[in-house]
Amino acid sequence: MKARQVIALIKNKPVAAALAILKIVNKKPASLLNKILESAVNNAKNKGFEASQLYISNMIALNGPMWKRFRAGSFGRAQPILKHTTHVKVELDLMPEAVSKAAFKEKISKTKKTAVK
Repeated sequence: MKARQVIALIKNKPVAAALAILKIVNKKPASLLNKILESAVNNAKNKGFEASQLYISNMIALNGPMWKRFRAGSFGRAQPILKHTTHVKVELDLMPEAVSKAAFKEKISKTKKTAVK
């Protein structure tokens, strides 16, 4: 839930704006999401895209495995501690202005066709 609150702030925004928002937000997941987003941008740069033309088309935080730890309790008992983890998926896409209008319309029509099925 903590990561999802921060993701809601930056979803569907340009990469530069999202990085600026993450630096300002005073929540623990913001610094971790900043690292993840910078890594995704660097991967896109290696594939030939420019960072100024990218925006976050989709970003999802899913539940990861729980780390199970135990703490000493009263009368020799053990109290469980569940440390939650998160899997974050990031999808970057070109901004609609950077893509030709015909290619953008084609992409939209393909997504509509798959949604209908």
